[in-house]
Amino acid sequence: MSPAHFNRLGFTLIELLLVTAIIAVLAVSVFAALDPARRIDEAQNARRSTDVDTILTAIHQSIVDNKGSYPTNMPAVGTEAQLGTDVTGCAIATGGCAVTQASCVDLMANVAQDLIPFLKSMPIDPTGSPTYTSGKTGYSVLRDSNGIVTVKSCGAERGAAIDASR
Repeated sequence: MSPAHFNRLGFTLIELLLVTAIIAVLAVSVFAALDPARRIDEAQNARRSTDVDTILTAIHQSIVDNKGSYPTNMPAVGTEAQLGTDVTGCAIATGGCAVTQASCVDLMANVAQDLIPFLKSMPIDPTGSPTYTSGKTGYSVLRDSNGIVTVKSCGAERGAAIDASR
């Protein structure tokens, strides 16, 4: 069989390597563009933002329904406290929170005056256990001298500051 009559059946090694390299470059660029870790962080921050608004709305509904009285376990003016039921280990200094109190503040304790009519249960940070449990929610509350209540998320991702005030 002469070289002129030789039929080419298949691909050369160089062609296969070139196609494989192109596919690898495309796969890496698509993966980098989608950035799944960033998408997860953004979804968790969106949940935190919703939780902060829900807690703040419940606090204000309680204040309105109780003729201007704050919930019974609300921290003192100028004191930031983590929401929850734990009596120890509630100090937290992340995500814009500056909680120094050892015990958490339970705004769901008093059926008559607190947030029970407005919240089925206190939201917990989406990162969940072991950092946050029902005893430690990852959200803090602060009341200033003008009566403005601020609720913050202490576990925000990527340096985001998630809080709301009214």
